[in-house]
Amino acid sequence: MRHRRAPEALTPLAPRRVRRVLFRQYWRDLVFLHWEADPFEVARLLPPGTVPDLHHGRTYVGLVFFQMRDLALGPVPPLPYLGTFNEVNVRLYSRDELGRRGVVFLSLDCDRLLPAVGARFGFGLPYRWSRISRHWYGQRLVYRTQDRRQPRLGSHVWVDVEEEIATPRPLDCFLTNRWGLHGEGLGGTYYMGLTHPEWTFRCCDALDWDASLVTAAGVTPLRAKPDSVLFAPGVQVRFGLPVRLSHTPPGA
Repeated sequence: MRHRRAPEALTPLAPRRVRRVLFRQYWRDLVFLHWEADPFEVARLLPPGTVPDLHHGRTYVGLVFFQMRDLALGPVPPLPYLGTFNEVNVRLYSRDELGRRGVVFLSLDCDRLLPAVGARFGFGLPYRWSRISRHWYGQRLVYRTQDRRQPRLGSHVWVDVEEEIATPRPLDCFLTNRWGLHGEGLGGTYYMGLTHPEWTFRCCDALDWDASLVTAAGVTPLRAKPDSVLFAPGVQVRFGLPVRLSHTPPGA
């Protein structure tokens, strides 16, 4: 019988460096909405070899809006035009047998076709080409996304952002201090580590939102109002090479 290791510590800085950088990118104007979710419902949606990561016995589903800028492969310069786009993702929180905490993406909407196709076929990530708008109105930020094939499928968020720096709660740290992702592809379940500077959050208030993408991904939030609303101006991110989980059989 295998014994799972204790989960890695939740630290504001990546617990390990990425040895070989596969991707570099800058995440800008991030809005995080999170709701508590049913752990049994979440468990059925995770890739083999992972389990829901819990915070005081609870797990969460996230709806995250941001702009990706300056996407680059390894040490080469950022891709012109194709390397900057808006993204909206629905994500869960996972842990593997080595104790590594990660995120699992249920959906990723992107308004650039080629990056979406490349990530879907290269890493098995559930990207789709969608329409996404991002606008600032003074101190208020609005994101909207709409699926190109299913126009009724989409989400939006409208937040009021202040200049004051916010102190994250333990729950906020659990949801955002994630140093890798778990995906299903490349012959099994894999883990891809990442690193970025410590988050800086600003006080914000969600004025309106639509979580249709969350329910469409197969998760039912346990309450209508988000348990956590966060805004971050941005961070520089580096991804390492994916590593397959040792016990995951090929084609699992």
